[in-house]
Amino acid sequence: MSLPRSVAAHRDAVVELLSGQAATTSTEQLPLLDALGKVLAVDLHAPLSLPPFANSQMDGFAVNSADIPDGGAKLRVAAPVPAGAAPEALKPGYAVPIMTGAMIPDGADAVVPIERARPSTFPNPEARDVEVDLPATAPGTYVRNAGSDIQEGELALPAGTCLGPAQLGLLAALGLTAVEVRKPLRVLLVTTGDEVLEPGRNLTPGKIYDSNGILLEASMRQAGLDVVRSGISDDDPARLLAVLRNHVGSDDGKHPVDLIVTTGGVSKGAYEVVRQAMAAQHVEFLPVAMQPGGPQGIGRFEGVPFLGFPGNPVSCLVSYEMFLRPALSLIHGVPAPRPVQRARLAEPLRSPEGKHQVRRGTVLPDGSVRMEGGAGSHLMHALARSNALVQIPSDVTELAEGSEVEVWML
Repeated sequence: MSLPRSVAAHRDAVVELLSGQAATTSTEQLPLLDALGKVLAVDLHAPLSLPPFANSQMDGFAVNSADIPDGGAKLRVAAPVPAGAAPEALKPGYAVPIMTGAMIPDGADAVVPIERARPSTFPNPEARDVEVDLPATAPGTYVRNAGSDIQEGELALPAGTCLGPAQLGLLAALGLTAVEVRKPLRVLLVTTGDEVLEPGRNLTPGKIYDSNGILLEASMRQAGLDVVRSGISDDDPARLLAVLRNHVGSDDGKHPVDLIVTTGGVSKGAYEVVRQAMAAQHVEFLPVAMQPGGPQGIGRFEGVPFLGFPGNPVSCLVSYEMFLRPALSLIHGVPAPRPVQRARLAEPLRSPEGKHQVRRGTVLPDGSVRMEGGAGSHLMHALARSNALVQIPSDVTELAEGSEVEVWML
């Protein structure tokens, strides 16, 4: 019997399996708001400079610094420059009332803030022959130079950037209304098991409701994946194969889905439908040194990347969080990796020797983490109460209260 694969080694195997999909993912043009959370498909260069013109950083007076000696000077006041206006050139010996963001007139090289002027108020625009007493100021003071943020032609965002509010704001500032993004991976999600029923049906003895489908589909959608559901497949390998082949289009060589994920049927029992269905495929079923989520399937079905997760709800979610989600983050840039931090155990715990244990917990305001439920892979209520996955390395078997552990925030 081969030794269980380490968590790190299996994650690397998932990355390798999915890496080819990064190059084949097609692209689409989307309006900016529709591109939120998507991945930029191409390098994007600035079509214009930001700011596009020199403008004032403050409400004040635009001046030529050479007109004001060290001891200050009185300058005549020209017509004001509001934001959005194209001003006339500054005449020697004049100061121009200017608003924040307004264009710096030709001939001006600095702005004196209104509070440093005497009087420290703007004169009536209708007044004539008004003077203002201004202190000396260095060239460039409170002036935002054209292109000081980004120059025309400069790389604004590289391909692979995840487009959040800040990135979309930059594209809008550059005058763009749409952007080319990668289409999300299309994932076929199949729940298996004779005992599993869709929520809402009559729960007869020996049956349970399917939580895996909602649990994983919600996780995948949150990560930006396009999820295809097939309904629940029973424990007949032939029917499972028919479901899979219907979605991968094996007859014409086309692959409408980029990845297949199944839940259940991957252990060593007598009725492991996924194992049986994959007997002629390039799929390996192996133990991973992790609790929960030890049994895993990985390979290709009719050329399409395949991952087989265990059937217990917590096991399948932990499998997703430990293997698929990090691989997507690394290869595609989305979703963002889970925030990782350190927390102190609010209670002692034990962990099985040689297994990386993933426990559910709640990180509290004082920086401690409280375990939610035990190590069982069926404890959905405990999972629902949790806000973190607590990582216990495989070489640790016992931790005292107050010990520091790594937690992944959910």
